[in-house]
Amino acid sequence: MKPLLEKAFDPEDFRREGHKLVDLLTSYLESCRQKAQMPVLPPSDPETMAGFWKNDLLNPGFELQSFYSTLIAQSNHIHHPRYMGHQVVPPAPLSALTELLEALLNNGMAIYEMGPAATAIERVVLQWLAQRLGMPDAADGVLTSGGSAGNLTALLAARQAVCGHNIWEEGNQDHAPLAIMVSDEAHYSMARAARIMGWGEKGVVKVPVNDRMQLDAGKLKEALHDAKARGLQVIALVGNACSTSTGSYDPLNEMADFAQENNLWFHVDGAHGGAAALTNKYSHLTKGIEKADSVVIDFHKMMLAPALTTAVLFKNGAHSYETFAQKAAYLLASGAQKPWYDSAGRTLECTKKMLGVKVYAMIKLYGDQLFSDYVESAYDLGQEFFNLLSLQSDFEPALKPDGNIVCFRFKPEGFNGNLCVLNAEIRKKILNDAGFYVVQTQILGQVYLRVTLMNPFTEINDLNDLLLLIRELGNGILETANA
Repeated sequence: MKPLLEKAFDPEDFRREGHKLVDLLTSYLESCRQKAQMPVLPPSDPETMAGFWKNDLLNPGFELQSFYSTLIAQSNHIHHPRYMGHQVVPPAPLSALTELLEALLNNGMAIYEMGPAATAIERVVLQWLAQRLGMPDAADGVLTSGGSAGNLTALLAARQAVCGHNIWEEGNQDHAPLAIMVSDEAHYSMARAARIMGWGEKGVVKVPVNDRMQLDAGKLKEALHDAKARGLQVIALVGNACSTSTGSYDPLNEMADFAQENNLWFHVDGAHGGAAALTNKYSHLTKGIEKADSVVIDFHKMMLAPALTTAVLFKNGAHSYETFAQKAAYLLASGAQKPWYDSAGRTLECTKKMLGVKVYAMIKLYGDQLFSDYVESAYDLGQEFFNLLSLQSDFEPALKPDGNIVCFRFKPEGFNGNLCVLNAEIRKKILNDAGFYVVQTQILGQVYLRVTLMNPFTEINDLNDLLLLIRELGNGILETANA
């Protein structure tokens, strides 16, 4: 064997460097747990960052642990309790060890023999989740790479099952164009899926929301009637559990009943908030999810897994075989059902990672209670933060949150200027300060600051400190403007 190949696969090098890396990551986790002073998102410029790594690649010499340390230092510190930005969970550390195992084994899962254990584990994990959502025994599905892929997979199955002809083989027909009905607050992956399927902008029928930013169920009948009057064939209704912008849950139970009455496929985008169904305290938010024809839930959002692992569940498991094939694709020529263990025909991926293994490991290590405790603690903190905001005369919450996504803005007393500009400028200064990481969103055309409380070690004191910082930055902006 050539010496370089021998070196690249040397077990002792792996052991030595692996031990060093685990020690490095352990120290990093300890620093995060202790809320050490560090830039939660180190300020950087994209071009400068790209130049740094370009120069690094061209420079001779390389020390692996130095590379790891630099990468950690330049990254977004999701394990730090003052990370409150996007919907990305700090993964349970032991699940990351399982991810290492998956990466080294590298069993692709297109067919059973490419990943026998991982294929069986995926099925068990999906059955475990379906049971906890209250779905019937016939439920089945797949794991895929992210919520966008999951939503597309579900809607492809809906199209095939409901459209009335073999669209996979025959393509879109000249009669009524197909469409889906979604909340005004639906994730952009819904509009993207409609466009991927060739339906264009008209393929997404938006239903207005109420003052809680939930789909207004009272507007469903009118929206469906108007869509039909425009010559559209609506095949599916999509519910948010919850929306990305505000964290609001749509009235899933009412939507499920409406879909059934009107022969529509009911899909629930539960990428972020579907896991609330596993709790006693917040499961009421997902009432009706068990009636859905399809459900998407991200394990890498509210279930503590590293990205990306998304469950796509179908109430009628046979529909999972129709996503990428003709009707009754779950049957062989003999009439027998196709084997569940060859997944390539049911997912966007042919080769895919061993997605269920880390979830299975967490279930075995900690049991269901881990997920329930995590969701409840994060959602409880969201309610506590809302209460704290409500006590501040110079802060305005956008609405009472359902869960752990809270939108608010700085609104100093007597200020008559542009609140959108002020809060956008405050957010820029928060990024420069780098003690916290928060994002911003638009609600009814107005800019709000937005936190997603994903870290189980974030406390109300951290949020109080955030408000103090925002107040300081905001007043500083106003003083400078008035000088």
